[in-house]
Order: sequence, then structure tokens, then C-alpha cells
Amino acid sequence: MKIAQELRSGSTIKIGEEPFVVLKAEYNKSGRNAAVVKFKMKSLLSGNISDSVYKADDKMDDIRLDKVKAVYSYNDGSFYVFSNPETWEQIELKEEDLGDALNYLEEEMELEIAYYETTPISIELPNYVEREVVYTEPGLRGDTTGKVLKPAKINTGFELQVPLFVEQGDWIKIDTRTNSYMERVKK
Repeated sequence: MKIAQELRSGSTIKIGEEPFVVLKAEYNKSGRNAAVVKFKMKSLLSGNISDSVYKADDKMDDIRLDKVKAVYSYNDGSFYVFSNPETWEQIELKEEDLGDALNYLEEEMELEIAYYETTPISIELPNYVEREVVYTEPGLRGDTTGKVLKPAKINTGFELQVPLFVEQGDWIKIDTRTNSYMERVKK
């Protein structure tokens, strides 16, 4: 059992008799009202996507999925194709199955594919990835009024907020669970 506020993108739960994977979870506490979590979920059986709101302390049954190591190969326009490095079996997933993982996907990237019974349903990225900043505005010298951030685009096309000292061409470490900058890395 897990409570709603512990669930993140990629979590799998069972509501009634139907299994779901969480595509997006947004925690919200406003004013006097109780905290709630807004979910965008996909049914593992029908593939239907739905939005739901639960109280932050609602209990839900979590499901354990089988995981298989895989390597991202290519996108053929309809499917993202992965291969199992041990059996060379090709695994195809649709764009909506990948969620936020699309922000970091690169050819030859190693990851895990989660299976519900015999159906591949989602991928799990490493907690941290290193990507190159391909575009960002120069930082303004002397702007030290606190934690000042600016937008930066990485080599996969995803845009995130980084500190002012990060420049175009730098490599950065990103937390894939929160889509946030962690640190600059030497390459």
C-alpha cells in the first residue's frame, strides 16, 4: 500500500481491479482545503488515459512489475524501438507510454522496460543523466540576488532551468525524477 502523495511518474497502482501507470503526478495544497494529488494515468489493460484527483493521504494498492534491461534503438515514426541486449528481441512502445522519459532519450541509451504480465508498458530511466547544453542565454554579471535561474536547452531538445553560470557547451547532471538541474560536470 502507498499513499497518493508518494506516487510519481512511472508508479503503478491498482484501482478496483484495473491496473494503471501514473504518467504525471502533481501535488497541490491550497489554502484551508486538504492537500490533493492530480494524476494523469494510463490503464495497463485498455490503454485509455484519464485524469483523476485524490486526497494526498488516500491509500492505493501498488503493483510490482517485471523489469528488463534494454537499449534505445530508434523511432520509426509510430513506435520507439528498444532492444534487449541479451536476446536481441525488439520491443516497441508508443510515445504516450514514455511520458517524461522522452526528454532524455538518446540512441544507445541503457534503461529498463517495465512489463505488466507480458505487455511492455513503460521505461525507467536512470535517476540521473548527463546532457550537453546546446543553447542558453549568457548570464548577467553581478546578478547575485539569490538563486537566479535561466532557461537552457539540452541536446535532446528539452528545456529546463539552470543557474546563471551554466553556458552553452557545458555538460550538466539532471535528476530525471524531478526534471531539475543538479550540477555541472566535466567532460
